Amino acid sequence: MTDRAIVEKLRPKLDPFYAAVESVLIGQRHLIDGLLIGLLTDGHVLLEGVPGLAKTLAVRTVARALELKFQRVQFTPDLLPADVIGTQIYNPRSGEFTVKQGPVFANVVLADEINRAPAKVQSALLEAMAERQVTIGENTLKLPRPFFVLATQNPVEQEGTYPLPEAQVDRFMLKLVIDYPSRADELAVLDRMGGLTASTDIAPVLTPADLEELRSATDAVYVDPKVKGYVVDVVRATRTPAEYGLDMGGLIQLGASTRAVIALHRAAKAHAFLAGRAYATPEDVKATATDVLRHRLVISFEAEAEDLRPEQVVRQVLDKLPVP
Repeated sequence: MTDRAIVEKLRPKLDPFYAAVESVLIGQRHLIDGLLIGLLTDGHVLLEGVPGLAKTLAVRTVARALELKFQRVQFTPDLLPADVIGTQIYNPRSGEFTVKQGPVFANVVLADEINRAPAKVQSALLEAMAERQVTIGENTLKLPRPFFVLATQNPVEQEGTYPLPEAQVDRFMLKLVIDYPSRADELAVLDRMGGLTASTDIAPVLTPADLEELRSATDAVYVDPKVKGYVVDVVRATRTPAEYGLDMGGLIQLGASTRAVIALHRAAKAHAFLAGRAYATPEDVKATATDVLRHRLVISFEAEAEDLRPEQVVRQVLDKLPVP
């Protein structure tokens, strides 16, 4: 069977997923696409938005649509690493220590308000995200597959928070920024969720076998060498824009890492699959570049003085860089 035939056969499996999730999340198609891209490419996703925009509900709803084990951890300043990964418990009868696994031993883990936990908790989660394993005492335990971390953070009310270090942020494949819905969408939310009996429960529509099949199909999406070159050039242009003839005026202090190249390549393939294509185009790269790069750039003081956000800098790179 050709790659095109595989995509045409498997892509419709996502339609029930979209229908189920959109019955709860209204006007959030980009968010759902981003979460799916993470699921299909084995990448973690960071959600950022002001309170009350359904970040936690979005993660819960996506988890419910999958027949996967789901755990939620509310991050607080007094949280300990053992509260996330687990700990050793002493048995006085046997005189031995046994391992009690923490909530990170799940397929989908919601790290709610991740920036409210101290650095030692964030570093414990870092190993789990990067290595798909945790170390408890002398025991190194593998995490279940698939393993998918969805973290939320609040961009306002920064008192008592611990900003994520660059090494931790770079582990997230995508950073999705959630904005206020349109007036029409907010009216639809009111009609659907305004009553006391409104329900957000949905039935699972995808099995682990389905997800694995969809992942294999996504990985098989064809990427032309010219498109691969464009992926590399987009990321490299954030490091040395002058080499690409871009006059960025010193807006970028630190460009994206090599991990960003891999993430952008995988995201472009997943975006193509969601569009029902067996091949990726430069438009797929452009469509996903902002979500892949916004949290990986460190902008300069000059950019901050001009009130520029990282996504605006990424957009300048995409607008000025020649497309193959």
